[in-house]
Amino acid sequence: MNSIDTVKRILIDVLNLGITGQAMNAESHLLGAYAELDSIAVISLISRLEEHFGFDVEDDEINGQVFETLGTLSTFVDSKLI
Repeated sequence: MNSIDTVKRILIDVLNLGITGQAMNAESHLLGAYAELDSIAVISLISRLEEHFGFDVEDDEINGQVFETLGTLSTFVDSKLI
């Protein structure tokens, strides 16, 4: 399963990126690239992903590698859906 389009849509919504977010692709960096992606936004994003996809994320599963790019975040989501 490849959830990148859905993850991108949720990310754009949570961060209120609007049209700016439409240019994101799998290689687009997240942490450090968007000022909007602070610790509160990460928590909101995780909550939205959990709610939308119906899985739970444990605290120890979250690290900088997961949020490195849109692709790594999407791969993480896909791994939770298996």
